[in-house]
Amino acid sequence: MGEASNVDAILPPRLRRALELVYAVDGVIGARIWQWPGRVAIGVTVATAFSQEDTLRRVEVAVAPIRHPDEAWDFGVLGAA
Repeated sequence: MGEASNVDAILPPRLRRALELVYAVDGVIGARIWQWPGRVAIGVTVATAFSQEDTLRRVEVAVAPIRHPDEAWDFGVLGAA
């Protein structure tokens, strides 16, 4: 079983979609997502050619359409490549 299949089996569809949106942001080369009741956290690894602050802001904008108003979302940088 491939790595993508493992992710599909573990993550709910909305979190899978969030990761798809995150990876579509220029400069993101890695991402992790966590979920607790009422809270979601996303951490990204940013390519060295990109600003971490700007990339993180673009990640927040990218996932805005799938956020629920009753959830708290946190964003952070895991590191730079």
